[in-house]
Amino acid sequence: MAKKPSLTFSCTDCGASFNKWSGRCDGCGEWNTIQQDQGISSGPPSKSLGPKRGAAMVLTDLATQEAPPPRSHSGIAEFDRVLGGGLVPASAILVGGDPGIGKSTLLLQAAAHFAQAGLKTIYVSGEEASAQVRMRAQRLGLAQSPVKLAAETNLRDILTTLDAERPQLAIIDSIQTMWADNVDSAPGSVSQVRAASHELTAFAKRTGTSVILVGHVTKEGQIAGPRVVEHMVDTVLYFEGERGHQFRILRSVKNRFGPADEIGVFEMTGRGLAEVTNPSALFLSERGQPSPGSVVFAGIEGTRPVLVELQALVAPSPHSQARRTVVGWDSGRLAMILAVLEARCGIPFAGLDVYLNVAGGMKISEPAADLAVAAAILSAREDVALPAETVVFGEISLSGALRPASQTENRLKEAQKLGFTAAITPSGGKTVGTSGIKLNTMADLTGFVGEVFGAG
Repeated sequence: MAKKPSLTFSCTDCGASFNKWSGRCDGCGEWNTIQQDQGISSGPPSKSLGPKRGAAMVLTDLATQEAPPPRSHSGIAEFDRVLGGGLVPASAILVGGDPGIGKSTLLLQAAAHFAQAGLKTIYVSGEEASAQVRMRAQRLGLAQSPVKLAAETNLRDILTTLDAERPQLAIIDSIQTMWADNVDSAPGSVSQVRAASHELTAFAKRTGTSVILVGHVTKEGQIAGPRVVEHMVDTVLYFEGERGHQFRILRSVKNRFGPADEIGVFEMTGRGLAEVTNPSALFLSERGQPSPGSVVFAGIEGTRPVLVELQALVAPSPHSQARRTVVGWDSGRLAMILAVLEARCGIPFAGLDVYLNVAGGMKISEPAADLAVAAAILSAREDVALPAETVVFGEISLSGALRPASQTENRLKEAQKLGFTAAITPSGGKTVGTSGIKLNTMADLTGFVGEVFGAG
């Protein structure tokens, strides 16, 4: 006797799955959002899937040569850099960022440049009226650009228009405002975002139109909506920055047509976002005389070496629980470095507040910043300033050993180009072609503390 197929249910807001219906979702707490999934069963198929149900696939080997995809250039070098060298036809791109950070401004500038380069471009705004977008274009000096503009949230109307116009680039601002009339939930819900993203991505692949989707982010910094949206698209970009700083970072976290973790640096001005060709010089432009707690870190973002200033402050804590505050770096990694300094070097931080900041609004994730962070903390604690012409980088292990960082040569060449004459690095790194900079190599953290700060 055949087994009866079981039914599955899912929440239209959070996407949680259940094996039976209930009035309230246990995942998000919303009422009347659980619906039966259509066309899904756990029982065996009624007939075996065989070659009669579809065409045979065309198989190739890994040695097959294919021409690289053609790319269109926007004229904004930093934007093209993050895309992997330009815009690929039929690609789907998701751009996320905090509200008011400049996503719409950047994409309007990019749309204008692509249109001026000859690409038929349509900009669809679901958050602003057409008049508001025109006012921004006038302020940016882009009013004469041949960009087609529309203000619409109905997904069916948008797809009908795009199918009739067949542009080479379509920008949807934003995906959370899109409404599909075949999905029974409110705009911005998980189901609506998933359906709109799927339809727009499928349109891009079917017609060859490049589609850029704007996405809001949550307070945790993740793009709002189901994670499946990030899997659907070809490229995911995050637009980062602090409102108190004029710098903005466009970071690639996924790219099927280029390197991930590439960054583009922009500066917010009265005329919009201006690209920064030398980010290291900009991040260090406000650095004054050497002071305790200030260290320059030579980092790598994607394929680009970037020098940034790390600032630390160590002060007696008036509270029973000492504070650990971090801006622009991983707080968990700071706790690890403080533990290694105390366990391996005998330097206590009990009763001391520790503050760490990456200057310029930059965010650093690579472990090569460990040694620079330790140097900044020790410099602040001992009230000893490192020489102004010295850069520091290297990874710290739990045993206290120092591990060399990748692309040591590129880091040192960038430091030398900006006038730095000395570097403190772990021993064992490749330093060919960097004879113009004095290296002070260290094997472990204990030796570093003793030689640089006379402690340990």
